[in-house]
Parts: sequence; C-alpha cells; structure tokens
Amino acid sequence: MHKDRFLGSENLELAREIYSVMSSHPILAPHGHVEPDLLLKNEPFANPVDLLITPDHYITRMLMSQGVTYEELSIPRADGTRSSVEPRAVWKIFANNWRAFRSTPSRIWFQESLETIFDISENFTPERADFIFDQIAEKLSSPEFLPRNLFKKFNIELLATTDSPSDSLAAHSALSKINLGGRVIPTFRPDGVSDPERSDWRASISALATSSGIDCQTFAGLMSALRNRRAFFKSHGATATDHGLASAQTLELSDSEKENLYSRIRKGPISKTDAQIFRAVMTFEHGIMGAEDGLVMQLHPGSCRNYSVEINAKYGRDKGFDIPQEVHYVHELHALLNKVGHNPNFRMVLFTLDESSFSREIAPLAGAFPSVRIGPPWWFLDSLKATQRWRDAVTETAGFYNTVGFIDDTRAFCSIPVRHDVARRFDAGYLAREVAQHQISKSDAIELASDLAYNLSKEFFKL
Repeated sequence: MHKDRFLGSENLELAREIYSVMSSHPILAPHGHVEPDLLLKNEPFANPVDLLITPDHYITRMLMSQGVTYEELSIPRADGTRSSVEPRAVWKIFANNWRAFRSTPSRIWFQESLETIFDISENFTPERADFIFDQIAEKLSSPEFLPRNLFKKFNIELLATTDSPSDSLAAHSALSKINLGGRVIPTFRPDGVSDPERSDWRASISALATSSGIDCQTFAGLMSALRNRRAFFKSHGATATDHGLASAQTLELSDSEKENLYSRIRKGPISKTDAQIFRAVMTFEHGIMGAEDGLVMQLHPGSCRNYSVEINAKYGRDKGFDIPQEVHYVHELHALLNKVGHNPNFRMVLFTLDESSFSREIAPLAGAFPSVRIGPPWWFLDSLKATQRWRDAVTETAGFYNTVGFIDDTRAFCSIPVRHDVARRFDAGYLAREVAQHQISKSDAIELASDLAYNLSKEFFKL
C-alpha cells in the first residue's frame, strides 16, 4: 500500500505532518464490542477465519448477498453449534468472492490488516489465498500474536467493552490486575431491559433483579435496580452507557403513569403503542440517571434490528441483518434535553445511520447544547466517502469541537488499530485541504491533529 494512502493530493506535505502528529498518540477506544474474555484468557487465535471473517458481520453479510450461506461460512448458530466446514474452505470462499468488496470499507480494513499487522503486502487473490492463509496462521501461533501482546503492540491506552447490566464484570476485575499497557473498562448497555418487544426482555429484567438484589416488579424498583448497577459499573471504571433502540424518542411521564404502563407490559400482551411509549420513557429515564451519575449517554438509534426472521431464529442477534432506517432527533429529544440538556453533569453523544440528519438535526443540536456531541460516522457510514460527507455536513454548524474523535465500534480485535489509522489519515488529509482553502491556519491544523486523534475523546468520555 502507498505510504500516502488516504491523505489526498492537496497540500500533501502538510497532510503528512498532521498525520505524524496524529499517529504519535495512543489509541483511545471508548466504544467497541471486543469481549473482555479475549484478553483475560489470552489464548492464541484459532485460525485466520475465526479472527478476520467470523466476527465481522460486514464481511459475512456481503458474502451472503452474493449467495453464500452462513452454513457454508460455519457461522455459529444460536444454540452454540456450527457446521463442520474447514477454515481453509471458508477462506477460499471469501477469496473467490473478494471482487464483491471492491471500493467498500471492508476491503480497506482487510487490506490494512494484512499489511500493517501481518506484513503481507501482496494482493489478496483466489490464487494466493492458501499462501496468505498459511502466512497468517503461522504468525497466530507465535507468542507475539497473543491478544495481550497485540494489545500492547497496538498501543491501546483504553478499550471499552459493551456489557449487560447484570454482568458480574468478573473479567474486568481480573483484567484490572494484569499489566496490559492500557486499561479495559466496561460500558453499561441496558437495551435488554429497555425494549419490551425483545424476546429476552423478561429474562433481562429477572437477571437485573438478581444481580442488583432489588425487586423489579414495580417501575420504581426497576429504576432502583438500574441505579444500583450503574454505580457498580462506575466502580469498575465505566464512564459511559450505550443505547441502541430504534428511535431517539424521549417521554416524561408521572410516577403513576409509569407504574401503570409497566404493570400493563409485565402482565401482557404488549401492544405496539405501549412498547413504543415504554422505550421512550426508558430513554428519558436513562438520561436522567446520566445527569445524576455522570455516565456519558451514547445514543445510536435508527436500526431495524435482526430484519431477517430466519437468520435471527437460527443464528441469533447481530448477524448482519440490522438495516438502517429514517430517524429523527429534534422533536424526539425535546423532553430530555429540556430537562437536563443544560445540566453540567449530563453528557450525550448522538450517532446516526441516517445521513440526512447530520446537518439537519444533529449538528444544530450539538452546536447549541453544551451537553451534546456528534458521534462520528459508524457502521454503514464508516467509509471514506461518508466520512467526507459527515465532516462537510457538521463542521460549518457545529465545528470540530462538538465532535468526540473517532469511534471504531468493532467486534474484530485486530481491526482496532487499522480503523483508527485510516481515520487519522483521512482527518489529516481533510485538515490539510482546509488549510489549502484558507479555512484554517497551519497552526490550527496542527492543534486539531491532537484534538481529533486523542484529546476530544479523552475529555468528553472522562478517560
């Protein structure tokens, strides 16, 4: 790969200088989905497929779109079993369909991983697939590629995981006693108890009651249990919560209204209207709790999750069939932001899967409320072109300092340094062009380099 990749051609010398400043900073990853047990167990990665393909639903969904079944890819089923397909065979399927990834972010992440992590610079082709598989497998068998050693090699200062409210956080307790060269902290993800239409809602409520020791048969009890667990997460280093409901809607109800609503839902059957109201109430209440305890509220609505009933039933949640849909923020967040939007202890990061909301809703909100920041493009919008559109859409309304730096949002451990490096290269090129167009000065760009790569995340997520 070219040493100046993604830096652009305009003001290239300055782009290189800005990138050098950015790449000098360690990685802060305040929002991601790597399992803490990966680092705690510190076992060798099984093979290239389980490392680079199986956990990456960007890759697996694209392969399925080309007619490859999840059985052919040996994707684990919901019951924990999987088809007996040799990893090398899966790797060859991937190679034979490599052309489908042309000009996609997945191609960038994969190529960057091959070269920067595994020192493989040749083109990934069906003819060379076996050779590349063997090269990676050999490296994975060496101590250098154990997860903890990679953690240090990647220069990760902080890695946040995503955890259920009822999680014991035993893995985090154990990791806190190990010298990783950086920290691993939990993130409070209460979607299981916030959405009564989820199949695991009642089980999640029950688990919350057990873990907190607080009866959740009333709405007041549910809130007390959540506050208890939030405090528990904070005691283990958590600085943020994570909310992935379909809508950003918030709603304030009286105590009696909340109790009646919760009682109806618990008794069932659950109407669509009551489910929607309950989600809005829960998002509001999570925000109120955030203003109380200072945990940063990350809100990323807009996904129609587990769209394929067949895939969800057979393979479980989060298997590539979460589809973006239209989403709004202005009216939906009115109740919450008019309650705590000016509270100095409240902080919220807004993400979106709906590009049309960047300049229309999110940037104006972040450009006015001191508590609101703009999350970077993520998921379906984490391509270089979408990042360009995002910067252009939000900067003239909210500037650079109402954003929070880069978020990798990845389950694939080895993609963390790759994603951060590509983002830094893009931002370096963007800032260099801003200087060339006399939008900012060179000194502005150099200062922004450290802020975008490190300082904004450090400050807003209280890291």
